[in-house]
Amino acid sequence: MSWQLQDAKQRFSELVRAAERGEPQIVTRHGEEVVVVINIEEFHRLRSDGMSLMAYLRADADAPSDFRIERQQDLPRDVDLAG
Repeated sequence: MSWQLQDAKQRFSELVRAAERGEPQIVTRHGEEVVVVINIEEFHRLRSDGMSLMAYLRADADAPSDFRIERQQDLPRDVDLAG
């Protein structure tokens, strides 16, 4: 749902109720999106200090089986950089 700023101010309670139901509410000013109102659970989920991508990749044992990275065990090929 998108609200013009003036409408959002006049109907703020309605905007908040919609956001509480899990429906992000976009507020525009002069036709440009400026803010989004979301429910608190979604805010906390987005702000959580979850595991970084590098920590996730390093925790291979905890990775889903379809995401595990298999590394080749053979030696790298020789490359002639001299020309």
